[in-house]
Amino acid sequence: MSSNFIAFLFSVSAVVLAEMGDKTQLLAMAFAARYKASKVLIGVFIATVFNHALAVAVGNYITHFHTLEIWIQGVASLSFILFGLWTIRGDKLEGEDKRLTKYGAVFTVALAFFIAEMGDKTQLATIALATKFPSNPLGILVGTTTGMLIADSIGIIFGVVMCKKIPE
Repeated sequence: MSSNFIAFLFSVSAVVLAEMGDKTQLLAMAFAARYKASKVLIGVFIATVFNHALAVAVGNYITHFHTLEIWIQGVASLSFILFGLWTIRGDKLEGEDKRLTKYGAVFTVALAFFIAEMGDKTQLATIALATKFPSNPLGILVGTTTGMLIADSIGIIFGVVMCKKIPE
């Protein structure tokens, strides 16, 4: 098997597993209840490509500094803790469900997903995969993007079904 294909398979499976029940999968459900599923999926795709391309670039850059491994592990651990605390803090949304966006569904979803994925476990997993397979950045990018689309498609399907079954 080619190393690109192995990197791809490893990336798909890692991201699908990491994304199950994640906040961005729940975000996909929420957006699917509000916008057309195809527009939500396009927005997820755009955000994921940009976010994971950035993560792959960071991962590949990190491989040039072998002496920084301890610092990288420390920063990754600290970011998990900080983002976890931020998630526990929660947000206050008042009237957000009634507010209309002036930028359109695709842009709104893409921007929300890009921001939500910053420092998320799938972005950190993408960085880690890029350091594990530094010679296959394209395989990692395509694999992690495919994994996100699979997991978030499940969320979108649930969002569409719930929207039909449960009143707003």
